Amino acid sequence: MRRKPYVLLLNAVLLNVLALVLPIAVIGPAAPRASAAENAEWAVYPAASRLGSRPYFYLTADPGTTLTDKVTVANKTAGPLTFLLYGADAYNTARDGGFAVRTRREKQTGTGAWIKPARDRVTVPPRSAVTVPYTLTVPADADPGDHPGAVVALDERVARAASGTGDQGNVALGVQRAVGARVYLRVGGPTVPALAVEDVTLDQDRPLVPGTGTSTAVVSYTLHNRGNVTLSPRVALKAQGLFGRTLLSRDLDRLPAELLPRQRIRLTARWEGSPQFDRGEVTVTASAKGVRESAGVSFVALPWLPLAVLAAALAAGLTALGLRRRARRRNDPSNPAPAEDSFPAPIPAPSPASPAARTPSSEPEPGLST
Repeated sequence: MRRKPYVLLLNAVLLNVLALVLPIAVIGPAAPRASAAENAEWAVYPAASRLGSRPYFYLTADPGTTLTDKVTVANKTAGPLTFLLYGADAYNTARDGGFAVRTRREKQTGTGAWIKPARDRVTVPPRSAVTVPYTLTVPADADPGDHPGAVVALDERVARAASGTGDQGNVALGVQRAVGARVYLRVGGPTVPALAVEDVTLDQDRPLVPGTGTSTAVVSYTLHNRGNVTLSPRVALKAQGLFGRTLLSRDLDRLPAELLPRQRIRLTARWEGSPQFDRGEVTVTASAKGVRESAGVSFVALPWLPLAVLAAALAAGLTALGLRRRARRRNDPSNPAPAEDSFPAPIPAPSPASPAARTPSSEPEPGLST
């Protein structure tokens, strides 16, 4: 984790606060050039018989061995400069994947911890150079593969970078600058290149009504070096629509020249003229020496506003049609109303005052002879 500048708020006194800026040769994604790491005031480079013949340290060692080398610090100014020398681990910046190194206050776990300069503080006379030996001791349990780092010369001076007035008083910011010579160390053992494309997303920006403007999309993806060697990635972007139609196919630029081991970076690519009415998939393919991986994301491009208006109009039309049919049935005389449910009337019980029904009998009536 990189340390952030500290800002102190005081009522009467301005204090300079340290912030480390490390212009290590090439910080951006451009390919490193064969030149010493330098700024306008001093330079740091491997000791060599001829200036520029050895821009970086390219070292190879087995676990448990110690290497010895020399670093040169050149002063380009008209006055003496004093530097703090230390070893630093390298990493890829989150912004653009550029090569950067840890600050002196951060914990070093790789090459930065293994580098020990013979002098950790050196004063260089004006317009001259001083060469300092250093040792690099590889632990016996070091992992095989690449361990990038740098030998850094940190200027002891604290320059005032910015100041202002806040609610609690004056604000001052001080900056310490540093320049480092890159160290490309490879520890003996099996090398495993591995590259992954992760978390591909697509953010679309389309006009509300198709054809009334230009649509754009931003493809975001993560490159992850999962191996133990430094890779020089190449990335291709491809988009296909319905029925396999090719909508986009191009190689991406603005990539880091070096993706260091176990580092991941988040990158984006802009797609001008993305479809406004289509369905398909975007695929990001990353390749390097010995590896090739792909990942993608599906997309649907629909004009949501016109579709919402159409759906609302269709729903309103269906509702009106249903109400009209119901009213027509009620007013149609040939369509009788459904009969109400009826039940049979109960049969009244006979009244006690009514004459009883007579029953024929076979017996003769009294008073009659036969």
